[in-house]
Amino acid sequence: MRTLEWDNMGVKIDGWQVHHLRFADEIVLITPDISQVERMLADFDKACGKIGLRLNLKKTMFMKNGLVSFALFTLNGTNISECSSCVYLGREINMMNDLAPELSRRKRAAWGAFKSIEDVVKKTKNTRLRAHLFDSTVLPALTHASETWSLRKQNERSLSVIERAVERTMLGVSRFAQVRDGIRSSERWAGHVMRMNDNR
Repeated sequence: MRTLEWDNMGVKIDGWQVHHLRFADEIVLITPDISQVERMLADFDKACGKIGLRLNLKKTMFMKNGLVSFALFTLNGTNISECSSCVYLGREINMMNDLAPELSRRKRAAWGAFKSIEDVVKKTKNTRLRAHLFDSTVLPALTHASETWSLRKQNERSLSVIERAVERTMLGVSRFAQVRDGIRSSERWAGHVMRMNDNR
């Protein structure tokens, strides 16, 4: 990557020329137009070939915002497909910056994490162990990449609902049981009040 001559490519952000993001085997190229990304992708493919690597063109996709006109681009005769959203570093991103699809993914991941430990949860009665399992498996799945989220109140509420639902399931508490226990508690309190003498 250091040998590529991309100093004048990409977009300027806070005085810095940003043309790519990379983490492990995932790379994002950032350009203001299609022609520039074609050139960068060809340069990158050539650099990869020099060290014996090949780009997986089936997984290579591009996203564009409304400022870029419609245009197809290719690499070595293969069309690069356009996508409206993609998962990068475990977080779904899209050009509309719509968080709803990512929150849905996180909710499914939380339930998936619960399903992976469900047998252990059923076998133990220890609530501390259950709480530890929740904190170490379900919460990380639910909140992965949450530091990048800009949440509205309704998003916070929906995440809280999922969190409480999984907690209730892990503890074996149903909504009906909560209501029933609340009514019993009220009845007990009413009984105490009725038995009080007037001097109290």
